[in-house]
This record gives sequence, structure tokens and C-alpha cells, in this order.
Amino acid sequence: MLILPVLAAVGASSGWATGIVLAQWPARQLGAFEFTRIQLFACSAILAALVSLLGYWTTIEWAYWPAFIASTVIGIVLGNLAMIECLRRGGPRRTELILSLKAPLVGVMAYVWLNETPGLNNIIGAAIALFGVGLAVFFGSDERSESDRTTGSLAIIIVLGITATAFQGFGFLVVKPAMQAGTDPLAVSALRLLGAAFLISVVALWPAKSFQPKAFVTPYLLGRTILPGFIGYGVSSTLLLYAFSSLDAGIAAVLGSLSPVLILPILWLKEGLIPRFQAIAGAFLAVAGTSMILLL
Repeated sequence: MLILPVLAAVGASSGWATGIVLAQWPARQLGAFEFTRIQLFACSAILAALVSLLGYWTTIEWAYWPAFIASTVIGIVLGNLAMIECLRRGGPRRTELILSLKAPLVGVMAYVWLNETPGLNNIIGAAIALFGVGLAVFFGSDERSESDRTTGSLAIIIVLGITATAFQGFGFLVVKPAMQAGTDPLAVSALRLLGAAFLISVVALWPAKSFQPKAFVTPYLLGRTILPGFIGYGVSSTLLLYAFSSLDAGIAAVLGSLSPVLILPILWLKEGLIPRFQAIAGAFLAVAGTSMILLL
């Protein structure tokens, strides 16, 4: 196993754990749509400039354009809208715990596309992962924590999280052949973000109330919105795309799903509250289950 792709996937997990904690406050202020729109515009501009400076546009294999479109629409636009709404309602810990199911979902997709069937270890691993996520989501909350307070139905939070997980996993997996054909992961990230920014700008022309910002965008709020977006879209997504291009999709997904474990010490440092035992146990079970599915 190559060390750089492994470190890239773990680095992606660290970035997402940090970014999602930073994103909760601005996401609640702006609403899911406006928060996502600002992030996509800012991050696509930054990555496009960087790819142009490095000359990576020439690496894009345009024969895979349907995969790029599918990854953009499903993986970024729909997946991230669902994720941000899940974050607003359920907080960063619950969101990351549900997103840890990305590994088994990606594994199922890979099995389907490769005409493979899961073995007993896959089934047992999925059960462990689901139990771990359920344990942490249903019994691991801590209402002393501002980040742990929920808004609305827990069932809706879970549905939003699973939807986001499936869509994002599909978005990464579908562009793997393009990267294996030589497309640079940074160029893929920039292309996906530019497409998503264009789509969301078109949708924003519809004068619906749900598409309007819930708060006035101050320079401070703008900066707090762009920072986690760059960490997530720019850094973490590119790192995981690189891992997907160099490793088995399942292994990359497992290593990119360590955020539930990494987010616990971040919240501990941020709020000074030791996570409850159920949260710690559920996080480790979720990662252990996904590891069993795809590493054994």
C-alpha cells in the first residue's frame, strides 16, 4: 500500500473533522443554500486559479465528461446541500458519524459496478458500523454542548445524512476512471466546483424564500463561511480524490471516514466538554465496522 495516498486519505478525514466544526455556526446563520453557494463560488475561484497556475487543465480527459457532470450534480450540489442541512439540524458530531457510512456505501457501489458480492465479513462489518452510528446518534448526545443541540426531527437528520453520504460517495467513485486515465485530482476538484458554482447560480435566480440568505453577510461571516469550504472542498476533497485514484476505492473510503473519531478531540478542545462514552464508543465502532468491510 502506498504511503502517500494513505496519508492523503487520513489528511482528508482530519480536514473534514476540522472544517465541519468551523462550518456549523455560519451554516446556521446563512441557511444551507446560501452557505453552499458562497463556498462554491469562493472555492471554485481559488482552485481554478491554482490549476491554471500549475497548468493542470491539460491533464483532463474530456472523454469522461458524463462522469464529471454526474459527480458535480450528485456529489457536490445535491450531496453538500443535504450535508449542510444535516449539519444545521444535527450538529457536527452527528453529521460526521452518519457520514462515516460513506465507506460501506462506496463499497456496495463498487461491488455492484464490479459484479462482486459481499462476503460474510462485509455483512458483519456493515452491522457493526450501523450499530456504532446508531449508538452515537441516539444515545451519545450531550445537551451541555452547543454543537450537540438538535433542531427538528432526528429522523430527518438521519435521512439527510445518509442521502449526503450516498451522493458524496458516488461523486468520488464515478470519477475514479478519469483520474486513472491521467486527469490530475486537483483539476478534477476545480472542474467539479466550477460546474457546481454555475448550477447553483442558475438555481439562485429562482426567487424562492428558501434560496435567500437568513442573515446579512458581513465580512466576518463571509470569512467564517469560506474557510471551512476551502478546507473541505479545496483541501480534503482533493486529497481524497488523490487517494481514490491510487488505492482501492473501499480502502480509500475507509481511511477517509475517520472523521467521527478525529472530531471528538476537536470538540473537546473547542468546548471543554469530555464526549460521552456512547459517542466515543459509537465513533470507534463505526470506523471498526467499515474497516472490517473493506480491509479484510
